[in-house]
Amino acid sequence: MKRSLLSASLAFAVALGSIGIVPLAKAAAGDSFVFNMVKSAGAVPCLNATAFGRVTISDLGPVQNMHVEVFKLPANTEFTLFVITTPNAPFVPAWYQGDLTTNAVGRGILDVTGIFSDETFILNPGVPAVPVETHHLGLWFADPADAVNAGCPGTVTPFDGDHNAGIQVLNTSNFAIANGPLGRIQ
Repeated sequence: MKRSLLSASLAFAVALGSIGIVPLAKAAAGDSFVFNMVKSAGAVPCLNATAFGRVTISDLGPVQNMHVEVFKLPANTEFTLFVITTPNAPFVPAWYQGDLTTNAVGRGILDVTGIFSDETFILNPGVPAVPVETHHLGLWFADPADAVNAGCPGTVTPFDGDHNAGIQVLNTSNFAIANGPLGRIQ
C-alpha cells in the first residue's frame, strides 16, 4: 500500500512538474481575424502612398489580443490607437488603447489585450444609459508637431493622453460604419 501510494504521488509530482515545460497551446486556424486599416481621408495627401495598417485579433478565451502593425508611416514618430464608434469624424465615444512608435522605415507594432469583439461598447451617459457600439479603429499622430513635420495639417485633436494630438492617419473606413471589424468577432 505504501509503495503504490508513493508511486502514485511520484507520478502526480512528475505530471504536475511537466506542466511548466509543455508549451502553451496555439490558437487553431480560424481563431484569429485579420484586417487592414487604410489611410484617413485627411492624411492621404501627406502620407506615403503605400502606408497602411494590419490588425490581427486573436481569441484568448475570455479576452482577445489585438496585434497592430503599421507600415510606411513617418519614421521615428509616435502614434495613438483608439477603438472608435465611426471611422470618420466625430469618432466618439472613443476608447484609448495605447501608443506605438515607428522605426526608421516607418514600421510600428502595438499589442493590446482586452475585449475586441461584437461585445465592445461604451455606455453613453443619460437616463437610461445607452450602449454605443465601438467597432472601428483609428490611429492618430500623438503630437500635432509630428503631423506638420510629415507635411500634414497641424490640426489639434484630443486623441492622446495629454489631449493634444494631431490628425488621424489610419482607420477602418474600409468597413461599413454600422459593421466595423470588431463587430464581426464573436
